[in-house]
Amino acid sequence: MAVFTAVGLGDLTQWIKQFPLGNALALKGIASGIENSNFFLTTERGEYVLTIFENLSFQQLPFYLNLMRHLALRGIPVPAPVANDQGELVVPLQDKPAAIVSKLEGSSQMAPLPAHCAAVGAMLARMHLAGRDFPMQQPNLRGLDWWNETTPKVLPYLDDARAHLLRAEMHFQEAFHGCAPYAALPRGPVHADLFRNNVMFVGERLTGFFDFYFAGCDTWLFDVAVTVNDWCIDLNSGAIDVARARAMLDAYHAERPFTHAEHASWQPMLRAAALRFWLSRLFDFHQPREAEMLTPHDPGHFERILRERIATPAPELFHE
Repeated sequence: MAVFTAVGLGDLTQWIKQFPLGNALALKGIASGIENSNFFLTTERGEYVLTIFENLSFQQLPFYLNLMRHLALRGIPVPAPVANDQGELVVPLQDKPAAIVSKLEGSSQMAPLPAHCAAVGAMLARMHLAGRDFPMQQPNLRGLDWWNETTPKVLPYLDDARAHLLRAEMHFQEAFHGCAPYAALPRGPVHADLFRNNVMFVGERLTGFFDFYFAGCDTWLFDVAVTVNDWCIDLNSGAIDVARARAMLDAYHAERPFTHAEHASWQPMLRAAALRFWLSRLFDFHQPREAEMLTPHDPGHFERILRERIATPAPELFHE
């Protein structure tokens, strides 16, 4: 992710000794994303990722890191957090919370084929099932409450057409989130940000999901919608690629069959997932933070996706 907090190898000389990793040998900033400061860390014991958290607090972070540990112990390929000699997963560095996790094998697949989408769909379903007995609770911090809080902050920057779209969609989503099918949706821990750059592959073999720092407890269908809206679209238009979407949804359904309430909620949930990222990108674009390596994402991308989801129904979750 973007580097907000500068850290050099010398800063880790003493700090790293609390972990069972040996000495730090190399440190390289990761120049993507906009939330935390991330570094590739090489130690005498191997390759890891060091994250310094810029927004999340010491109190919030145990949810994310314990969720990753919980999933890893159940065979889901996610980065495993490394505890220090006191058993702590979150420790201070440069007066901010920090954590070390294992580095996944492979690279992101930025031009996915249906086979990649099927692998993601199957693993997402397994992840949802593996998280059912996770004991900690935390809401999705970028859910409806955050949308209501953020909308008035971005409206002054929008022209009339975009402001009308945002207000209208917020009214639609308020009604959707209050309806009976929504209340019946299965829930549990969700990744909530499973974009192409947060999944690793070696060829067509999925080697892991990472960047769980938007995770929370929400509807599983929201997680599916976020994922389809990134993996299964034409990037220029935002239109659904039917072959990729069908591959992802069928593979998910084979692992955890979708419910009838999910089937009824699918089209509005795709709109909800598009709105969430349009809002966050509007906020980051118009009220940016300073960082050494930071390029805010284009809000227009998710505006196009939202308009496309409103105009054109996506493939159904399953055939009744």
